[in-house]
Amino acid sequence: MNKLAIATPAIADDGCAISDRPIYVTQPHLPPLEEFIPYLRQIWDTKILTNGGPMHRQLEEALCEYLGVEHIALFNNGTLALLTALQALRITGEVITTPYSFVATAHSLLWNGIKPVFVDIDPHTFNLDPAKIEAAITPQTTAIVPVHCYGHPCDVEAIQKIADNYNLRVIYDAAHAFGVRDAGGSILRHGDLSALSFHATKVFNTFEGGAIICPDAKTKLRIDQLKNFGYVDEVTVVAPGINGKMSEVNAALGLLQLNYIDQALERRKQIDRTYRELLEGIKGIRCLNDAGEKRANYAYFPILVGHEYPLSRDALYHGLKDAGIHSRRYFHPLISDFPMYRGLSSAHRSNLPVAANAAQQVLCLPIYPDLDMSVVEHIIRFIAAQ
Repeated sequence: MNKLAIATPAIADDGCAISDRPIYVTQPHLPPLEEFIPYLRQIWDTKILTNGGPMHRQLEEALCEYLGVEHIALFNNGTLALLTALQALRITGEVITTPYSFVATAHSLLWNGIKPVFVDIDPHTFNLDPAKIEAAITPQTTAIVPVHCYGHPCDVEAIQKIADNYNLRVIYDAAHAFGVRDAGGSILRHGDLSALSFHATKVFNTFEGGAIICPDAKTKLRIDQLKNFGYVDEVTVVAPGINGKMSEVNAALGLLQLNYIDQALERRKQIDRTYRELLEGIKGIRCLNDAGEKRANYAYFPILVGHEYPLSRDALYHGLKDAGIHSRRYFHPLISDFPMYRGLSSAHRSNLPVAANAAQQVLCLPIYPDLDMSVVEHIIRFIAAQ
């Protein structure tokens, strides 16, 4: 086994530095600063900073057009969007969800006083496995909260069929799924609601932000009220809402970001293709395939480090880190392994063998539009040389 001795900064075969900075697993895509200044001047001129100002309204319209949806409600982050989606549909009791996600998925349930019921994932897509859902349904089950993991669509038809049979609501955690389309259009149109994240690490960011895709104007109105303390007008409050409004500065950045999103997605696609071509044939390394989406967003690049690879997943993770390359064990540990969930019967690893195995093998490699191809090639050489 050939051990590559590479210290920060990352060094190429010819001895030249690949980068004088650490290579992170992701990096926010930002437009030219000088193009943002005119938007800020408009905000300074209007002196409207929040509460659904002109930038906010423009971004909602622009996103509906870009994403191919009818109604969208903007939020100051994706977690509050998910919290409010559950409130808007008055979800209670038990909700079936995945243990293989960021903790916000299950935390949103706990914050609403809802019991998460974890179901195992599909071994090919790492999304909630529809074949496992039905057995987890009880008289207390009111909804299903699947995640389009890594931006790959869930089996939406199978999930909807189960929901219809048992009169359950479906709220998609679509934090990874901006711009993803299936054969019928936006993946966000499925379910009762879909919640998006525009966090700095996402393919489309507004520094911080989020949104709920709404099926009709009536639902959007209720959600808009819930995110503004439940206010209907100056003297009328109809629900115990929260402050989830997106600011004008965040909305302005989103408007500018839309000018560059297709370019950013194309660059991600090129990096994804290069990883796949160069990783092919490395024993013990497997790439996840897509889930049949017509348009992917290449939000993440996960690999699985199997037993045939000379190093364990954690050893490879630390080796890359020592070389100035920051990958991420995403998602590890499982949500069900955290202390606030361990007491749930559905959290036992014996019920979640596929998710438990994935959490021990997965490693997300760096991918973002500004990532230089020479760095991608260097990362592959490092992995191949072990």
